[in-house]
Amino acid sequence: MLEVLGRANSANVIKVVWLLDELGLPYTRTDAGGAFGRTNTPAYRAMNPTGNIPTLIEDGFVLWESNAIIRYLCAANAPGDAMWPDDVQARASIDRWMDWQQTTLGPPQTVVFQGLVRTPLEGRDQAAIDAALTRLTGVYALLDGVLAPHAYLAGPVFTLADIALGVHLHRWFSFDVARPELPHLRAWYDRLLARPAYAAHVALPMT
Repeated sequence: MLEVLGRANSANVIKVVWLLDELGLPYTRTDAGGAFGRTNTPAYRAMNPTGNIPTLIEDGFVLWESNAIIRYLCAANAPGDAMWPDDVQARASIDRWMDWQQTTLGPPQTVVFQGLVRTPLEGRDQAAIDAALTRLTGVYALLDGVLAPHAYLAGPVFTLADIALGVHLHRWFSFDVARPELPHLRAWYDRLLARPAYAAHVALPMT
């Protein structure tokens, strides 16, 4: 049985459980991180020296880093699936968006999310939030243009690129901020909302 260690409201944990449901794989999830603690214990650090979440355990095999985990799950359980195909060029087109999520989308999104959702009003650094929101708006405007010719991020079919960025997309549309009209981005969001696993794990109130 696959075991996922990490709290349910972590974007990186959500990636993993969303994919597990897409693949129809049984798993258990154990809370860890944030208010649940555990990640700084010697036992956890022996499995995952970063102290981050999620951590995946399968029959003694331990893996951390969410994008590495979802690549592994596809390779091990759905080889050749369109979500992460065997063709090296198609796979590279997916991988670049997964990397871009971590390097370009993630930093400003984290500042906005932590500032507006997890920080009380009196403790917010509004200047930092505003600056990150400006950057983030540009990121989503770029994605709107990319999505104009096709239904999903890496082309006409649903892939791991949509999972890696789709968790953040829900938060973008849930932030209490002014957003520009980005019709292709909105259409992509609506397609993801129609997926049962997205509705179950991603499209929830932000906490």
